[in-house]
Amino acid sequence: MSLDSPRRCMRIGGRRFPAIDYAGALELFRRWIDEGGVHQVCIVNVHTLVSASRDSRLAAVMDNAALNTIDGQPLRWYANLVLKAGLDDRVCGPELMLRAIERGLADGWKHYLLGGTDEVLAALVGRLKDRFPGIEIAGAESPPFRALSESERSKMLQRINASGADILWVGLGAPKQEFWISEHLHAMRVPVAVGVGAAFDFHAGNIARAPAWMQRHGLEWLFRVLNDRRLWRRYLSTNPAFLWWLLRDYLKYRLFAKTVRTP
Repeated sequence: MSLDSPRRCMRIGGRRFPAIDYAGALELFRRWIDEGGVHQVCIVNVHTLVSASRDSRLAAVMDNAALNTIDGQPLRWYANLVLKAGLDDRVCGPELMLRAIERGLADGWKHYLLGGTDEVLAALVGRLKDRFPGIEIAGAESPPFRALSESERSKMLQRINASGADILWVGLGAPKQEFWISEHLHAMRVPVAVGVGAAFDFHAGNIARAPAWMQRHGLEWLFRVLNDRRLWRRYLSTNPAFLWWLLRDYLKYRLFAKTVRTP
């Protein structure tokens, strides 16, 4: 699937997204791994998208990424209600990670895990090996929760590059992980680099995921807030803004039949 055709792309909140599903994303991963190069993938939810509208640095990262995926259900609703994209599903980080690991078993894709604590990583590696016998984990490390020295950063990149990894999964939380990937992309030799937020904690069993029905109805954020009250401020600062975008653009482009422009 090509990302070059404007008919396959849409713009939400000023950022560009392809009308892509899990199968399409994995096909891109296969192509990138076969061809080489380095590609950043941004998994975008409401919080990330609204934050990018307020942070020019984050906006630049997303604009330069090889792929932005629609993570949150509210973004899919916007795409379908306002842009008539006809998306059947979103492409979220935790699920994409599992599907990529499964897809890569036959081709021997190697995975590098960066982020989380040592305990979370140990549990994550153990669970992934149990679930996906034959998985090739090229490396796993927990960076210190402080700014790294130039020497430490250089050695970390050397370890990642020397591992021969095909996909680098970065679980540092958004937008820290997006900034980290973008900042070091020029020095990496890993074909695919993806920021997956809390996926490490989910798959390690450290944090429970929302029930499927809450995920389908766009309530995963509520489940997370109920289990971690510290997230209230995060969601209250961005969810209302996105709901306003959705209502405004639906009225403008659908009820009043204005033309929706695509990039």
